[in-house]
Amino acid sequence: MIKKNIAVVMGGYSDEYVVSLKSGQLIYDSLNKDLYNVYKVQILKDGWFFIDDRGDKMEIDKSDFCVNLSSGYKVKFDVCFNIIHGTPGENGILQAYWDAVGQKYTGCNFYQSALTFNKKDTLAVLSKYNIPSAKSIYLRKGETVSEEEVVEKLGLPVFVKPNQSGSSLGITKLKDIKNLQKAIDFAFAEDDEILIESFLDGMEVSVGVLDYKGETLVLGITEIVSENEFFDYEAKYEGASQEITPARIDDETRKKIENIAIKAYNSLGMSGFSRSEFIIMNGTPYMLEMNTNPGFSPASILPQQAKHYGISLEDLCGHEIEKALAK
Repeated sequence: MIKKNIAVVMGGYSDEYVVSLKSGQLIYDSLNKDLYNVYKVQILKDGWFFIDDRGDKMEIDKSDFCVNLSSGYKVKFDVCFNIIHGTPGENGILQAYWDAVGQKYTGCNFYQSALTFNKKDTLAVLSKYNIPSAKSIYLRKGETVSEEEVVEKLGLPVFVKPNQSGSSLGITKLKDIKNLQKAIDFAFAEDDEILIESFLDGMEVSVGVLDYKGETLVLGITEIVSENEFFDYEAKYEGASQEITPARIDDETRKKIENIAIKAYNSLGMSGFSRSEFIIMNGTPYMLEMNTNPGFSPASILPQQAKHYGISLEDLCGHEIEKALAK
């Protein structure tokens, strides 16, 4: 059997690149080296690089996403395992480029990536399928909103967040409306579009969903208990939270969340890994967002859910490769 060449593509242009490098390492370690030739590729602000076994870097040829080794051998990848968090791997830019050069890749295509990276548009689409979300005010850079309007429409507290950003970057939980402009400026530092959302007082859960062996599968429901005001970057990646899998919810609520998570995944035409965030308030799950390239470091939620479900990381990652090869 001729082994397929697999590039684990990690990094990115946002502050999330550090997490992506950890995610990429875990996927690299998890893929079966008896079945695949596995390589590391880093896409960073300062260049696109193939990383060899000694850690040396060679530039990727962007005309066809190949690498020309010093030996004269050209490495062409059968599949790119996309594990970039944020831009350009989670917002559709990289997927559109790969489509243009004929490169196969894991996960959803450029349209689903672009849509789900935009919180406002995702929730607007899902509202047509009767999936509830928080009330919100949307602002583009240069637009303003009065303190009175925010309190009248949304009450207090509120969340001020970038519309297109990951890892809880640029988010403020605002209890005092006098700090509104500071929170708006903080969010606009991450994105040119922001959302001001009403506070949902309930349990936060993170739901892993993927298409696995021909069916849309809920991998697990994880309860988030943050030691901070909310599930921010520190809580996600620096241990300032408890992540309880399975979540401490009754069967009726569990089934309701599973059904909504599957409905959202299928309604958006998703494929590959996803992690959806919900707040359960008065028995109703309100959707916050969907991540199409969720964290996959050893401390991340999706690997925890896979372990609890009984799917090994080798099988989980290998399945994504085989789906991409079959496209």
